[in-house]
Amino acid sequence: MTMKLPPKVDYKQLNSLALAYMGDAIYDVFIRGRLLESGKTRPNKLHLEATRYVSAKAQAAALKVLIDTNFLSGKELEIARRGRNAKSGTIPKNTDVQTYRHSTALEALIGWLYLANEQKRLEELIEKTIEVINQERGGAI
Repeated sequence: MTMKLPPKVDYKQLNSLALAYMGDAIYDVFIRGRLLESGKTRPNKLHLEATRYVSAKAQAAALKVLIDTNFLSGKELEIARRGRNAKSGTIPKNTDVQTYRHSTALEALIGWLYLANEQKRLEELIEKTIEVINQERGGAI
């Protein structure tokens, strides 16, 4: 799924939570697009399927696999670590703090790749994340 060029911002100067903010939106749009491509059209079914991929628990588990399998480059690991260590000041509602921080790390990495205009790597990362979630939690988008 190709997206238009990112806005012109100095992504290298953005804090990790700003990167995660962008990454959350990009990842959500990507997942929604994939669900529509799969032929699903009922809003309730779309929402239920999307939560399988966009939940903090799924994202954190996927990040662990990406790290354990050496899928991420050194720079990507650095960005993910910064995202994980960012203090958001909010308490997650449906998950523990550690899981929330790991999902924020993945979102920060996605945001960084998008804003750096690393389209090919962004798509590889999201495709691998989907593959991992499909294997770990079931699913088929």
